[in-house]
Amino acid sequence: MNEVFRIHVESLHPSFEKLMLMFPVKVRALPSQMPKRGVYLFSEGETHWYVGRTDRLRRRLREHCRTSSGHNSAPFAFLLARDDVKMRQIDGTRKQLETHEIFVPAFVAAKKRVKRMDVRYVEQKDPLRQALLEMYVAVTLDTEYNSFDNH
Repeated sequence: MNEVFRIHVESLHPSFEKLMLMFPVKVRALPSQMPKRGVYLFSEGETHWYVGRTDRLRRRLREHCRTSSGHNSAPFAFLLARDDVKMRQIDGTRKQLETHEIFVPAFVAAKKRVKRMDVRYVEQKDPLRQALLEMYVAVTLDTEYNSFDNH
């Protein structure tokens, strides 16, 4: 294995452990002191749903549940809402769903749900390690709403 890559990989598990040991908070009550860059995790109880990474942690967490956020700013809520409407046999492209009379309230409800979820985060300044840690956490926790498919 490439030595530089091995060093990056070996740094992942300690960061994962730090993430999991963090006492969860709510987006509406983020502490005044928090890292700017890092990896975050949305959970409900013991169920871990979604992991992401960002260079603007506080703002990004709020975007996930802001009422005015669209599918690009609130992708996790969008996926939750899409699953909800699929159960009612409603499907379509992102563009079609964003204006669908049944999807719109489901998306709003999903953003409210995300706002009530537990969130954990860990500082990670390096963009490469952020990407690797996001994948490591998603694979380790088997987060249902993370996909690494190409678009």
